[in-house]
Amino acid sequence: MKANMDRKNIRNVAIIAHVDHGKTTLVDAMLKQTQTVKNVEGDLIMDSGDLERERGITISAKNASLMYKDIKINIVDTPGHADFGGEVERTLKMADGVLLLVDAKEGPMPQTKFVLKKALELGHRAIVVINKIDKPEAQVDEVTNKTFDLFVSLGATEEQLDFPIIYASGVKGIASLDLATAMSAINSSSEPDITPVFDAIIEHVPAPTVTDDPFAMLILALRYDNYKGKIGIGKIQSGSVKRAQNITHISRDGKKSTGKATSLLMYSGLNPIEVEEATAGDIVAVGGFDAIAIGDTLTDSANPIQIPPVEIEQPTIKMTFGVNTSPFAGREGTLLTSRNIRDRLMKELETNVALRVEEATGDSFLVSGRGELHLAVLIETMRREGFEMQVSQPQVIFIEEDGVKQEPYEDLSVDVPSEHQGAVIEEIGKRGGELQIMDTNPSGEIHAEYLIPTRGLIGLKNLLLTRTKGTAIINNIFNSYKPVHAIDTSTNQHGSLIASEAGSSTAYGLNNAQERGILFIGPATEVYEGMIVGKHALETDLEVNVCKGKKLTNMRASGTDSGIILTPPKDVNLDFALEYIGADEFVEVTPKSIRMRKKLLSMNDRKRDKRQS
Repeated sequence: MKANMDRKNIRNVAIIAHVDHGKTTLVDAMLKQTQTVKNVEGDLIMDSGDLERERGITISAKNASLMYKDIKINIVDTPGHADFGGEVERTLKMADGVLLLVDAKEGPMPQTKFVLKKALELGHRAIVVINKIDKPEAQVDEVTNKTFDLFVSLGATEEQLDFPIIYASGVKGIASLDLATAMSAINSSSEPDITPVFDAIIEHVPAPTVTDDPFAMLILALRYDNYKGKIGIGKIQSGSVKRAQNITHISRDGKKSTGKATSLLMYSGLNPIEVEEATAGDIVAVGGFDAIAIGDTLTDSANPIQIPPVEIEQPTIKMTFGVNTSPFAGREGTLLTSRNIRDRLMKELETNVALRVEEATGDSFLVSGRGELHLAVLIETMRREGFEMQVSQPQVIFIEEDGVKQEPYEDLSVDVPSEHQGAVIEEIGKRGGELQIMDTNPSGEIHAEYLIPTRGLIGLKNLLLTRTKGTAIINNIFNSYKPVHAIDTSTNQHGSLIASEAGSSTAYGLNNAQERGILFIGPATEVYEGMIVGKHALETDLEVNVCKGKKLTNMRASGTDSGIILTPPKDVNLDFALEYIGADEFVEVTPKSIRMRKKLLSMNDRKRDKRQS
């Protein structure tokens, strides 16, 4: 192989965008129109996990490949949510160019800025796809201008600024270099045609440049296979490797060990298939090294080369995972003990590199991650596997730099109808948010961007959705660590309605309780003392007896037995519960239920604790 030769028959492209801007839908159209996948029912082919389909987000980066005009296009579909930003960062190192999707109504959003900044820093050229152009209130010209301004603000080079623009509707499978042509095709219900995207990839994404140096590849992603063990995924930087070849594994800290590439996989469509040999420029998965980790190098044993490792993102949020100690413990789950929880967390550490786990006091573990969603996805995955546990309120991780205590800050963007802007500005201001940008969309919505301490974000989303009657669209992404803000978020922002005795809830008892706030349970629900059954209208806790029955007498007056009308209880899911609980509360997680409770179940214990504190 000649030095610095281009592999003309291959393109490696990453698809990046803000969450819900249509990356996975566009990839679906690309796979279907090249006949890469056939007879697949439904959409979001790449989002294979149940959680991904239910939440409508991509959680882990996915690889696929397709053939177009005898050229193999390797596609990486990246997560769009801020909590999985580290995965995006590493994935970009596998690619030689990016497709940047921007929603034609919403325009560039916080995650768009984050992923584009990383792509430009790596020197990648971008193809901009203005997606969802058929959306009502789409503002294509304004979004195009905002996207160009974003490139300029991020310091794009002249070459990077000369990006092609494709107008598309991913869900209809239609794309064109001309807006009028694309709209005409959509309105006339033309046959799906996404070929302008393929042509732009071949023209504007450079072929991988390879050298005649010995074999070396950087591990950028991991997956676990029950038969093959841990598998490292990356792009071969130089040389070639054969299956069953002896190669050297160099860890991040420089330790070397020799092993055999027992498995060598490349993607064909959505499926990894075993190959005999792979060459520089190929994205491959290599098995045979149990101790492999992200940032490690696999290289030629005779001439080992260590590639500088990627930086692994640091966690910003922590919470405790502990053994369930509620009176209902062991009723619904099968994996209950601290050993079960510990083993599962250790297994998660093998592939979830942004996670940190430490032994805490008692039967609990301190688990740190990139954000609430990062940890919520782990909890949800564990409960579906049969685990039962209790988790504490998320807390931010403080660091000290040059003697100054610092805390994480995030970029927050809020889109809200103008009639609710006062409530949003007031609430974010109380939590230390500094307004950076505010403008009005053509539809009359207010778009505001803030810099806010992560502490101020905990519990904010549910609060804003309540204050704006569910109309606010809220997005956030980690910015950096800055000196600690003076805001006090230690006080509980809510009061809870707490069951004062164990039993089964009655309509009569709930009717009395619902006058005091919002209920989380309905009739005939089993409760225990100290369980949270609702939110108090005031910012103080209140004990209520929801199991109370109506006393019967032998004298009945007309109208006294008229039916009780209960307001439907608020649905309590895991995301809501993690945002809702205070410092003195737990979320009890089981395979069938999400309950909230006080750490101290007895009213007397809580009073005693309050006197001592």
